[in-house]
Amino acid sequence: MIENISGKISNLNPATVTLETAGGVGYLLNITLPTFTRLETCVEAKLLVHESIREDAWVLYGFIDEEEREMFRALVGVSGVGAASARMLLSAIPAAELAGVIATSDTRRLKSVKGIGAKTAERIIVDLRDKIKTADLTLLEQSTASSPVYDEALEALVILGFPRPASQKALKKLFETDPAITVEMAIKKAMSMI
Repeated sequence: MIENISGKISNLNPATVTLETAGGVGYLLNITLPTFTRLETCVEAKLLVHESIREDAWVLYGFIDEEEREMFRALVGVSGVGAASARMLLSAIPAAELAGVIATSDTRRLKSVKGIGAKTAERIIVDLRDKIKTADLTLLEQSTASSPVYDEALEALVILGFPRPASQKALKKLFETDPAITVEMAIKKAMSMI
């Protein structure tokens, strides 16, 4: 198994990167948009690898960090979710945010990703809800959950159909800027931020 590949970036686009290793071998790795964004300014890189060995192909997937690779592996472990769908999900929703989307059973957000239908979204949530690490989501809730105004604004946004993780993120920014903000103003400003 290949754990990681380090080398000079010889070709980079939003879907793939070619890393030239010291031995002169170039490895083509499929990547997500967040990985592409972080590689844009780099000359060299070290990517974590996931290998997909099939009868007709040997495909490598490269990830900038362990969190993204672990989420990719969890997604491809779900029946009906292939590597292409997992990569599409991670390109549309960064790994940490995707963990929150799954933890809060936000099927609407999953279905907004091209190629993910209602049944697949439900299967992802059922299979992964208890397996994923939601430390980031828990920390976000703990850091701002002490305010009754925050709680009321958050519940209103969720009732209006906004995803809980995105609502929490927007409200956190608002309350850090203005701790004395009213419920109505917090809801209005958060709606324009989500």
